[in-house]
Amino acid sequence: MQKKSSSNLKYYASIFCFLLSATSTYAQQIFSANKYPLTYFRQPLDITPPALAGSFGEIRGNHFHSGVDFRTNQREGYPVYAVADGYISRLRVQNSGFGQALYINHPNGFTSVYGHLQRFAPKIAAIVKSLEYEKKSFEIDEFPNENLIPVRKGEVIAWSGNRGSSGGPHLHFEIRDSKTEETINPQFFGIDIPDNIPPVIYSLYAYRLNGKVFNESTPKQAIAISGANGNYKASAPVSLTGEVGFGVVTTDRHNGLSGTNGVYSIQLELDGKMVYTAALERFAFADSKAINAHIDYPTYLNTKRSIQKSFVEPGNPLSIYSNLVNSGRINFNDGEIHQLRYIITDSKGNASTLSFSVHAGSASTTAAVIPSGIIYPYNKVNEFNTDDLKVVFQKGTLYSDLNFTYKKLPKPKGNAYSAMHQIHNRYTPLHVGFDLWIKADNLPEELRNKALIVNANGSSQGGNYDNGYVKATPKNFGIFYISVDTIAPRIAPVNISEGKNMAGLSKIFFRLSDNLSGLKSFNGYIDGKWVLMEFDTKTATLWHSFDERTSTGKHTLELVVVDMKENTRKYTVTFYR
Repeated sequence: MQKKSSSNLKYYASIFCFLLSATSTYAQQIFSANKYPLTYFRQPLDITPPALAGSFGEIRGNHFHSGVDFRTNQREGYPVYAVADGYISRLRVQNSGFGQALYINHPNGFTSVYGHLQRFAPKIAAIVKSLEYEKKSFEIDEFPNENLIPVRKGEVIAWSGNRGSSGGPHLHFEIRDSKTEETINPQFFGIDIPDNIPPVIYSLYAYRLNGKVFNESTPKQAIAISGANGNYKASAPVSLTGEVGFGVVTTDRHNGLSGTNGVYSIQLELDGKMVYTAALERFAFADSKAINAHIDYPTYLNTKRSIQKSFVEPGNPLSIYSNLVNSGRINFNDGEIHQLRYIITDSKGNASTLSFSVHAGSASTTAAVIPSGIIYPYNKVNEFNTDDLKVVFQKGTLYSDLNFTYKKLPKPKGNAYSAMHQIHNRYTPLHVGFDLWIKADNLPEELRNKALIVNANGSSQGGNYDNGYVKATPKNFGIFYISVDTIAPRIAPVNISEGKNMAGLSKIFFRLSDNLSGLKSFNGYIDGKWVLMEFDTKTATLWHSFDERTSTGKHTLELVVVDMKENTRKYTVTFYR
């Protein structure tokens, strides 16, 4: 009996090791370890087979995609189901972002999130509308207690839509850790997406680092590769000398109606030993902007091509990395030929490999290059001052040490009240914004409350006047100067005019716009009483849906729209119902 048990253990251990080695994926390890419950949650939609328009951790502008985007056949109105028992823990309505969203806390310690909803289920919609009227605000972010809106697994909680910053009809779905609020790959919870297609590897790059900070000047070499269906290779050895980092361009597809999605993990082996792993199992929202340190940011700005680097900047806070040897930087200086292999997997465990070899040169001494700018360490508070400028980088702003450069440029023509100041360059990403003070030049006292900082493209960076300076917190480097916003927002009626009979129409529509500082608020009043106005940022459309509050007869509507510099536009009209 003892012998049989030992034999069984060896058998199952060998099967387990075979599965892991066959795919060599973190995804397979997570499933095998039962790290997350696989049968607790149901699908949030009943569309079969399910298909994704966006995968977890996919590379987006300035962030990793925080969930999965379920396709809804390019239309709205599919029932959205609670994936498990729980209670509505958050009600959120935004002009942009998720638009209309629900959060459900579940007893097992996880929270499910549903975004871009067309409308809520009636009992939820009534509570949302009541809160909006109570607060006199379209945008709300409320956290009900667990007894207010309990839900059951499979209950319809909403209908899919296209609200907020959505690029088309779909359901954005997330699963989060309720305590840490980290978002986790939903496919590890048994949210199954048919997929037996391995990732595609498009290109391979070598970066000649040689002990230097990576930036837009780092030499980059494309290495020709060939292959398909999970097997890729470089046809000939590439000659490299000194410290080198690598990067790849790769995407994934699922079965059926699949778009181009992101991969789950990227691993790099050197002579059979792992030197780099990035696996998108979970991440914190505060770290998501570090995607700009994860990719070759200068190349992305210039070409929109996302090269995922396989070496990590010292100030990169992401927790997705492991198995790092020298932060993924490899020294080739022994004159030998080295074998390297990428293993790239998706969330289902499908894997692609890219094999290539490097002929290392001999160690050589390179003359030190003296930087032309000021060196600011990434792990300290740094400050730069001139007679009419102050810049402060708080700790955590930079991903690497910065060779900072600055140039003062002439005052631009037109509505400008300072010189232009070139703060470094746009190719260096920042994790958080930096504090910027610009001294005002001949700014009239009556315009001080209208002053703000704009970039070279004329886009507002916000800001307020304080003791001779205008202060703002830009999120990116660039060229900045002081301007003013004295122009009120524009209101364009779409389907209403003076004296119009609105009987038979369910909504009043407007289009809103602002020239510079951006919209701050909008409020509508019918016969002097506040009414709910809803806004969609991507279409700049504002509307009011008639309800029992507006009876038949003559009414007066007043719409008040205010921008970030308190410039106000009012529109008043009489109509009939």
